[in-house]
Parts: sequence; C-alpha cells; structure tokens
Amino acid sequence: MTTSRLVSFLRGPTSSPAPTAARGGPRQPQRLSFPQAAGEGMRRVSVACSSTGGEGEGMTYKGAGVDIDAGTELVRRIRKMAPGIGGFGGLYPFGDHYLVAGTDGVGTKLKLAFETGIHDTIGIDLVAMSVNDIVTSGAEPMFFLDYYATSKLDVDLAEKVVKGIVDGCQQSDCVLLGGETAEMPDFYAEGEYDLSGFAVGKVKKDKVIDGKNIVKGDILIGLPSSGVHSNGFSLARRVLEKSGLSLGDQLPRNDGLTTTVGEALMAPTVIYVKQVLEIISKGGVKGLAHITGGGFTDNIPRVFPSGLGAKIFTGSWEVLPVFKWLQQVGNIDDAEMLRTFNMGIGMVLVVSREAADKIIEETHGSNPIYRIGEVIEGEGVHYV
Repeated sequence: MTTSRLVSFLRGPTSSPAPTAARGGPRQPQRLSFPQAAGEGMRRVSVACSSTGGEGEGMTYKGAGVDIDAGTELVRRIRKMAPGIGGFGGLYPFGDHYLVAGTDGVGTKLKLAFETGIHDTIGIDLVAMSVNDIVTSGAEPMFFLDYYATSKLDVDLAEKVVKGIVDGCQQSDCVLLGGETAEMPDFYAEGEYDLSGFAVGKVKKDKVIDGKNIVKGDILIGLPSSGVHSNGFSLARRVLEKSGLSLGDQLPRNDGLTTTVGEALMAPTVIYVKQVLEIISKGGVKGLAHITGGGFTDNIPRVFPSGLGAKIFTGSWEVLPVFKWLQQVGNIDDAEMLRTFNMGIGMVLVVSREAADKIIEETHGSNPIYRIGEVIEGEGVHYV
C-alpha cells in the first residue's frame, strides 16, 4: 500500500548532456593514538600507516561479510551498460537545471535499532544517506520518498520510524513526498523491518560542483561526524560481540560525559545539507565527498580529476572514543579503519587555498570544520 507520509576499556593502557547515473601473513596494527589536546578534554587522532610483522590478526570488514572490492567491481561492470555510473548523485538535465538524485538504505545499523529499541532516529539516517550524497553536486534537496518493508505491520513502530524520516526531511529542507509500506509475511523476522529511500534535488547547470577544476594545492576541509553514521556496522557489530559488552554499558565522550555503547553506535548520521550549502555560497568549493562506505581511502578520490590525489594530515581533527574502542577491541589495522569508518569526518570539501582561509575563519559555534589535507600530484590517498 502507498502512504504519504564502555568505561572499562579505558582503564588500562589501553545542449544538454546525457543523463548521468549514480550507484552509488598476520599483521600487527600500529594503533591510532589519541594525545590529549588542550582544553575541554578533547582528544585528537594521529594515524600512521600500518606495518607488517608482529603477532595477531585483526578483524576486517571483508571478514565481517562486506567486500568493498566486490562492490567496486560491480560498479565497473555496470559502467559498461550505463556509462557515467560512479558519482555520489545522478544528474539529469532539466531546462537550465540538473535534477540530482540519490538512493540508499541504512544497512545493518537496523540490527542495532532492533536490539536497542531506538527507532525514532533511524529515519534520520535514511534521509541523511541520500541528501548528503546529492548535496555533493551543490544540489538543494527538494523531496524524499521512502520504502518500509516488514513481515507484519506494527503501526506504532512504523510511526516512530517515519517520524525520524520526517525529522530528517526537516533538517534538509526537503519534503517527504510519499513512500511505500510493504507487508511481506515470512520474509522478515518478527519485529524486524527494512528501509530504503531516495532523494531528488536541483542545481543550476552553471553552479554544479563536479571536481573538474580541482588542482594541486587545493585544500581539503573536513566536517565532523557524530560517530559511525550508517556505514561499517557489519564490522562494528562483530567488534561489539567480541568485546563482551552490552549495549547498556558506559562509553566516555569527548566532552567528559558518558553515553552508552548503544547510544554511541546509534547516534544519527549528521545531515550536512544546510552547512554545506552555506559554505558553497561563500565561493571557492570545487568538490565534495560524502565519507560513507570506503572511508577516506575510496571516497575522496571519486571527486578528483585523473592524476591527482590527497594528502591527509592525520592529527588535524577530533575523533570520538567510539573509533578508538572499535580499533582496540577488534585489533583493526589502521588502513582497514580508514577504509571502513569515517574516523570522525563525515563530509570532505575541496576548496581553493584562498577560500579555505575565509571559510575556516568565518566558521564558529556548534559546526566546527577542520583543515585536514591538500590535493597533491599522484592518485590515491596518502596519510601523513
């Protein structure tokens, strides 16, 4: 039918162009270190590339059942049938504008929603995954549609989920235009559901952001995440299982307070639309990368012209304790962390050097930003 609608782990030392489609031996890891920063008890991350040797074998995303390389190979094959695949959003020419569309789900974060009983924010994650993708083209979201599927409809539970979707739409200034609610007996476990959705936005053709003007020396600016967001949960849940902790155990925060493990993992994905559009209005933004599956390593290069890469200054942003915990308990290699999780940065903007100083200087209040790197010759992401 259609509807409109973890204290303990720290105790030790521990003409219109054609439409563009979108689809979207044992190692001993060297650890991410969290030196104490001045004031407010903040911790900052310092990352070194992992070296081989030593003992122990760390957990991996692939070992948890998710093969990023297989996904990349599928996109490569799809490109043969639908050239243009690979951007964060698909662009469709419409008069003097592009319509920009993106689609996504929430992934296995839903499993934690079932276990924690936190259902009123999972819809924010759903909206965020699509609108954060389309804003990378400079598009203003216009409307969103969702798909909610379950074995047997629990109206009260579904209402909580849709409330989160409505909240996400309000945060991104778009309209919940409609959706689909599907009852599929025997297909899902009792009390469980699945979510997907898509967003459509618009941007003037002469304002579209496509990364083509990025040059060596441009600056990378990072916008902070709220935590794990909606990627890497197949690995995160394996780490949680290994830790022996419950979702109700305490985990410290950067502000000196504590939260529960469940609350830290379920923190809703930041919706960057308003902040990003405000920064774009200042001028000088050449490219944007939404840091989702693939982390820094796979997502940042998606916005670069051929022959350019990124140098990341790995001591330049705040990191939430949840990432330290995930790496310590899972014995996860640095490279694996940086390709699986957002590591505290959910959106990266590539801007001119002149614009970077102005953007950083004018940003204040509750939306901090960080100068996290620069564009270099040579492809790939390099961590220093």
